[in-house]
Parts: sequence; structure tokens; C-alpha cells
Amino acid sequence: MTFRTTALLVAVFLSLGLSACGGFSGNINRDTFKPYVPEVVQGNFVSKEQRQALRPGMQRAQVRDILGTPLIASLFHADRWDYAFSIERQGVPSQNFRMTVYFKGDVLELVDSDVLPSESEFAQRLAGPKANVKVPVLEATEEVLKKFESPQPASDAVRPAAVLPSQYPPLEPALR
Repeated sequence: MTFRTTALLVAVFLSLGLSACGGFSGNINRDTFKPYVPEVVQGNFVSKEQRQALRPGMQRAQVRDILGTPLIASLFHADRWDYAFSIERQGVPSQNFRMTVYFKGDVLELVDSDVLPSESEFAQRLAGPKANVKVPVLEATEEVLKKFESPQPASDAVRPAAVLPSQYPPLEPALR
């Protein structure tokens, strides 16, 4: 084969290859090659129920038992604990929540917070949208259950119990 023939064949194959790629432009959009972004929950989750359990006059230890360790407990603000958490999901705006508890000495004085989700609302936000799947009715009538009963043995004789060994081998080898 001559140089011209080889060059012509290469040019034809390159043209065909590049024209084949042009057909994909209609099917590819900017979301096609989007990297996976995991769901991230950061911080200390504090529910509406936990917030409602707090009462002025509670000791620090009681507040810690209800809310857990604060995310921020500053030396410069010893009478203040900050709790914050966020939920980040792909395709959904970030959701941020915060709560601050103020103490006077060792006693809870004030609670300042955003509107917090309940525990069930928080779990639904993590689960994401549900597909509309029709769940069949799970009921069994007596007739259906009878199909699965095992047949009774012909004799009512009681089978002997399994005989267990009187002595088991040692778990570790004997020391000599």
C-alpha cells in the first residue's frame, strides 16, 4: 500500500469516527457526567421533642443527658452551649438548624433555637422521596394456611430425644 492510500484510509476512519460522536450531542446533557455527592448529616441532631423536654432551672448534667455533648462549648462563653446540624443532599438545598442554651451558673436559663424538625420528620428527610409502590394486602385465610400444614405422622409414638455425649473434648490442648 502506498502512503497516499494509507493516508486516505486513516482520513476516512477519522471522519467516520468523529461523525459518530456527533450523534451523542442530543442525548448528553450537563447532568450526565455529574459526580456522586453523598448525603451528609453533620453536627448534633436535636429534635423538637428534645427541645420541648428542656425546662428553665435544669442542671447542666440534665441538659447534657437530653441533648448530648454540645457541638461548641467555648471557654470564652462558659455559660453558653451551641448545637448545630445540617443536612446536605444532592439536588436539594442545604438545611441548617441551630440551638443555643444559656446557663446562669450551673442552671439552665434560656433556650434559643430555630424551628426544629421532629424525629419522624428528620427520618423522612433522610429517607428521601418514596416511589409510588402498591403494596399487596398481606392476609391469609384459614383455607390458604391449611395448604402449608405439614402432614401428621402415622404413629403417635414419641421419638426418643437425641442422646448427648457425657463428656466433650477439651477446647484447648492439654498442657504437658
